[in-house]
Amino acid sequence: MQYNLLGSSAVKVSRVCLGTMTWGLQNTQSDADEQIAYALDKGVNFMDTAEMYAVPPSPDTYGKTEQIIGDWVSRNKQKRQDIILATKVAGNGMPWVRNGGDLNRQAVINAVDDSLKRLQTDYIDLYQLHWPNRSTPHFAKHWPGKLRFSDTNTNEHIAGMLDILEGLNDCVKAGKIKHCGLSDDTPWGISQYISLAKEHNLPRMVAIQNEFSLVHAKDWPYLIEQCIHEDIAYLPWSPLAAGLLTGKYLNGARPEGSRWSFSQRNGLFRDTPQAQQATQKYLDLAHGNNMTAAQLALAWCNQVDGVTSTIIGATKMSQLKENIDAFDITLSAETLAAIDEIFKAHPIPF
Repeated sequence: MQYNLLGSSAVKVSRVCLGTMTWGLQNTQSDADEQIAYALDKGVNFMDTAEMYAVPPSPDTYGKTEQIIGDWVSRNKQKRQDIILATKVAGNGMPWVRNGGDLNRQAVINAVDDSLKRLQTDYIDLYQLHWPNRSTPHFAKHWPGKLRFSDTNTNEHIAGMLDILEGLNDCVKAGKIKHCGLSDDTPWGISQYISLAKEHNLPRMVAIQNEFSLVHAKDWPYLIEQCIHEDIAYLPWSPLAAGLLTGKYLNGARPEGSRWSFSQRNGLFRDTPQAQQATQKYLDLAHGNNMTAAQLALAWCNQVDGVTSTIIGATKMSQLKENIDAFDITLSAETLAAIDEIFKAHPIPF
């Protein structure tokens, strides 16, 4: 296993980050215990979760994933120091989470305390803002006309960011969190948080996690370039496009118990004819190179300049083993060239 620094921090994280959002709905405590044990044995030291998990989010599953991790922590206290544990505070929009309200200083403080209780730990290594208070071009809103950025009250949102940073600062000073990060944000969001931290001597963001894959690479090049030059760790989530790039959903297939067999909060917006066509081509290329489609997609993501650690998730142990093995694969120049051809024909197919 290879390791990278987590942005400007002194923390080293594995190139593989164990995602956990299925724990508490598709996966049980026993499943989680097995996944953690296997990941640790393979050198994975980075685990990501969120207060809103499991997914799809609901009042019934809220906090369940953190509770499962907390149960494991309570039985493996000697291993807590070996894990870089990351979680996220939910943004606005879900009525069962702080009445759906915006993030602010007090909301952050309260959420940190609640996560610490569920995780049964005294500190969180990386605490991330799951999404901004403002609307951003994520979750199929990246097409022209989907958002009007000019409708955003710039000064109001900057003031809100400062308020949030002050809440994070309170938690850092109290020893409850060690580092702060973003999720589902943009270059403008990164820039504002960096500027505010510098101006007011507040915690500096060390990481951002956004959706990134062979079929959704809109962060390349501009956001990733900024991450490199600002020393911010880039953490791709959904590198398999919610399972699309495994090929298991081709031709309308819905394997029993798979994620796409559940009702999704934002719908199945990744399921388009263009995405299906791209997936079939990547699947054929992978099989021609003696690897699975998932391994091709993960190996590609791992080789993208600027990627710090890729967040993977699995509902079955066979999937987890397949995914972790992908990070031992180095794609040849010929395979990368073939990927480029497919990518150029289907750059953002959903």
